[in-house]
Amino acid sequence: MRALACSLVLAGALPVHASGGAVPQTVAAALAEKQALASTRLRIWGFEVYDARLWARPGFDLPDFETLPFALELAYLRNFKGADIARRSIDEMRQAGPLDEADAARWLEAMTALFPDVRRGDRITGVHLPGSGARFYLNDRLLGEVAEDRFSRRFFGIWLSERTSQPRMREALLAQLR
Repeated sequence: MRALACSLVLAGALPVHASGGAVPQTVAAALAEKQALASTRLRIWGFEVYDARLWARPGFDLPDFETLPFALELAYLRNFKGADIARRSIDEMRQAGPLDEADAARWLEAMTALFPDVRRGDRITGVHLPGSGARFYLNDRLLGEVAEDRFSRRFFGIWLSERTSQPRMREALLAQLR
């Protein structure tokens, strides 16, 4: 059962709801302009995995998502090991398109070092910094940064790219921003 749950971290699912919420200070500081909020829940085979919330500037344009600042928060509804989250993230990046093995190894090492084990209720927030990389927070506490723009584009593409394994989740997140 634990292996199944770990494989569900970013695996296929249907979004089931949207909800609002206050913008965390870490997100507000990264996105100086007013933010729009979109939210959805990842549920797989009846297991609730996480609630995803996307903050972006008004007029967020999906074709240009890689060039715009935004934040994505995953509020976990189950316990997961940080190393499993990192591995699954690389698997999802590979599914979206060819991934250079040197990049994959470097990014896996960086994410494994950054992502802690999470418990139900923990929130990991990633902030896309165009041209710079990605900054990550656990419950509004800075975890660190991967200072590589290509990493940031591929990582957030897990949810926002047309090649995502979660097209329904992507649509739910983006439909609310239009």
